[in-house]
Amino acid sequence: MGKILAIDDDITVQIVLQDLLESEGHEVAIASDGKEGIHQAEQLRPDLIICDWMMPQLDGLAVCKHVKANPALSSTFFILLTARELVTDRVIGLDSGADDFLSKPIDTEELMARVRAGLRLSKTLNDLQRAQSQLIQSEKMSSIGQLVAGVAHEINNPVTFIYSNLSHLQEYTQDLIDLVQLYQQEVNQPSEGIQTKLDSIDLNFMLQDLPKVIGSMQHGSDRIRKIVLSLQEFTHFERSGLQCIQINEALENTLLILGHRLQSNATHQQIQVIKNYGKLPAIESYAAQINQSFLQILNNAIDAIETSRLYSTSNPGCLTIQTENLSENRVLIRIADNGPGIPESVKSQIFDPFFSTKPVGSGTGLGLSMVYQIVVQQHQGSIECISNPEKGTEFKIELPTRIQSGKSSDRPSIKTENFALQQPE
Repeated sequence: MGKILAIDDDITVQIVLQDLLESEGHEVAIASDGKEGIHQAEQLRPDLIICDWMMPQLDGLAVCKHVKANPALSSTFFILLTARELVTDRVIGLDSGADDFLSKPIDTEELMARVRAGLRLSKTLNDLQRAQSQLIQSEKMSSIGQLVAGVAHEINNPVTFIYSNLSHLQEYTQDLIDLVQLYQQEVNQPSEGIQTKLDSIDLNFMLQDLPKVIGSMQHGSDRIRKIVLSLQEFTHFERSGLQCIQINEALENTLLILGHRLQSNATHQQIQVIKNYGKLPAIESYAAQINQSFLQILNNAIDAIETSRLYSTSNPGCLTIQTENLSENRVLIRIADNGPGIPESVKSQIFDPFFSTKPVGSGTGLGLSMVYQIVVQQHQGSIECISNPEKGTEFKIELPTRIQSGKSSDRPSIKTENFALQQPE
């Protein structure tokens, strides 16, 4: 069964179409003119449209052209309802984007046959579109993942060399400082050349500052090392199949990768991150895909916050991340922002392939579509979007701890202990 929009200015035809189509179990909406039809099509996103050719103001050809020009509606099967039988008229209709024609007066059997054929084709086109979006996004993420994994590996070797030698450098430096201080105690009257050098280098300041410099180097190299490890953990492209992961740890790795977007810069203030991690069991998942879904949602949240700042610099950005163990076999992840929110008119479309609320050229419309496929189809979970204009958007993701498919021999063992990250002071 499908969603069908019937557009006709004749109330009798409206009643006939609605009664016939609803008797077959279809969900039917009615529009009495072309303008209303376009509006309802954009809101309802029907699988099939039946539209009268001859209507005042905006005729069926104009409606068809408008519908087919909209990327979100271009795959909708469009039937023109007409009394015109000339080949030239049908050619004009096809050139305008019509997929089929239905002759007046309406024959019941012909109507239902054409609707069934149109819904089959519409479903096939939608399936192909979803498959295309999945292939595009999978190839994109695969290429990015391989690049990130390669770069992380190349960085890891020199960073490990630096990190492992800093402790020795700190020890040697402290020995030299102790030696210099011992010399100062033993030699009360240094030569003129030594005294000149001491004055020029400010030895006392150097002895105090050198351990701090080495400490900063250790802190920096430790941070680079953690980022590299997070990148390697995030991609997981060296592994395949189901794995046991800790959701809190995956979220932390994603936040670490997005750290540059959370910090203040020349155009944006720092975005505050509020974390409320619950104690969660390890869950069974496809790790790389789950990481990608978290990355997409958090990236969108940051985009929304930055957009809101264009209109109000007095509203500091804030991301809230909460995890909760719902039951023995289900966990909840909530990711919320205080951006401008998603308009109610498009909220039902955000998980559709190629739909984007971002300006042309700045979004592909594949991100949330892939998130939906990863969470719902791959992991048998659920995802819900809660949004209030001017207050922000929250995504609620529920995931099972174990995916109910596949061979038991292929599954990783799941540890039962809980995992929780400590909150920063």
